[in-house]
Amino acid sequence: MAEAYPCSDSESVSSSDNDQDWLNKPGEEDEDEEQEQVTVVSFFDDKGFSDAKSMLAYCKDKFDFDFLGVRDRLHLDFHGCVKLINFIRRGVKEGTALPQEITAEHLADDSLLIPVLADDALIFCLDELPERTSGQAQEKGQAAEVQNSASGGGPVVDELLQKNAQLQAELEQLAKQFTNYRLAVEQTLDKRWGVDDEGEACKTAAPVAPAEQQKKKEEEKDESAYYFESYAHTDIHETMIKDTVRTNAYRDFIYANKHLFEGKVVLDIGCGTGILSMFCARAGAARVLAVDNSAILDKARENVFRNGLDRVITCVRGRIEDVTLPVDKVDVIVSEWMGYCLLYEAMLPSVFFARDKYLKPDGLLVPSHASMWIAPVSDAEYVAENVDWWRDVYGFDMRAMQAGIYTDARMTVMPTDAVCGEAHAFRMLDLHTAKVADLVFEDSWQTTLSDKVEGLDGFLVWFDCFFGESREEAVEANLTAKEWVAAGRERVAFTTGPYDTATHWRQGLYLIDKEKAKDIEVGPGKKLVGNIRYAIPEDHARGLNITIAWALEGGDSQVQTWLLH
Repeated sequence: MAEAYPCSDSESVSSSDNDQDWLNKPGEEDEDEEQEQVTVVSFFDDKGFSDAKSMLAYCKDKFDFDFLGVRDRLHLDFHGCVKLINFIRRGVKEGTALPQEITAEHLADDSLLIPVLADDALIFCLDELPERTSGQAQEKGQAAEVQNSASGGGPVVDELLQKNAQLQAELEQLAKQFTNYRLAVEQTLDKRWGVDDEGEACKTAAPVAPAEQQKKKEEEKDESAYYFESYAHTDIHETMIKDTVRTNAYRDFIYANKHLFEGKVVLDIGCGTGILSMFCARAGAARVLAVDNSAILDKARENVFRNGLDRVITCVRGRIEDVTLPVDKVDVIVSEWMGYCLLYEAMLPSVFFARDKYLKPDGLLVPSHASMWIAPVSDAEYVAENVDWWRDVYGFDMRAMQAGIYTDARMTVMPTDAVCGEAHAFRMLDLHTAKVADLVFEDSWQTTLSDKVEGLDGFLVWFDCFFGESREEAVEANLTAKEWVAAGRERVAFTTGPYDTATHWRQGLYLIDKEKAKDIEVGPGKKLVGNIRYAIPEDHARGLNITIAWALEGGDSQVQTWLLH
């Protein structure tokens, strides 16, 4: 499943109120709780102080660095002071000597708004520092001139009063900046990458009347906003990254093929935490564009900065269809877009859009191929524990709880011995050439039943992923991931099927409703044939309707549809 462009695990996750604790002032607690003591850490060593003034005086005395002097010389406002703090701390952390004279150019990078030191108390104590000395002198001088000129210096008085009003306006603006720091950080960084507050690309357009503008917003509202919101929390990304089958495959391919990434421009669609982008940067990519429409991108930015990769990786907030990238073409597109049964959550069309718009003619998609598999299932124990169980719960008939059990797909990990026939690859996607139209289809399948079959309980669906090293590298439709890897040197592929290590995608189990379906006489060696159809529900653009038809060879066909939502 993709990391939060997102993709794929649709299970709900609880939100965390502490996702951005570094933005909350130290000691800001309920009134009935004891206030924590603030510790302001020195710029140049680990010495702590109870207030900002003492720390700055210590740095001036011991290290000959006058923070207030630099602030006053550059006429820094609140955000300028934040940048100066983080510029100093970044230099100290990286072991880089500070310039002889810090200039405005040194503080131009908006990434300096991200705290280098977690919970940096100095940032939240800026309002305790003395006002700019030059500003104070100017105001006192102006006040004196106004008083001396009050008897007859009309034009001078008017000019000074005007300047005083301007200074008052600046002070009011500065006060607003203190109270809006958290929001300003997000907005400033988003605007840097060409994204507005709604998470859509900023575009130059003719003025639109308010009524028309509101109507347009309603029409363009993303019906699947919940999808992006579900990827804003840490839990789902932890699940995906800890899936070593998934994460190791990307890492191994990227690191084993550094020649494909070195000096190249890479686009990461649905970057989530930024893990794949950082793999690419470490592999030598010249530039990585990490795009995600989820709020997780704020954490990705911080991850990038903390790992010193901000000069390579650019984080862009928005849908890939809406944002404007700072490049015309890219050499590689990497994305973890796969959902349950491969196509759930419908992220692949976004990858195709980016491929057609941004990928160079000889560019590479990572992964490059994906195949879908189906096999029959016979598991009386599973049916007894998960279906029939509801008919006698502590002596009560609770079959009402079975509602949806035969119409909803069940995502689970099935034991190998539950599969009672040969697996059939019903579709192979070459991601360099596949189209959106290829994602809605009906394919035939067949299998020979094994000696494990006692009765036909349902069908199991999964997918394999392949990482080709070039556009010309073909993957045969009937090869499993394991077979493909064994046939080539240092190939990378993985399966989500029941014959290998389980992944967070699990498998899709489609149970047959035996009260409606006709019983068929299955047995070892008998051939089962049918069709499988993937369709998109009218009321759920990111869901799937999966219809499976089956019959013994030469017998009457039966059909059932399951929902994946």
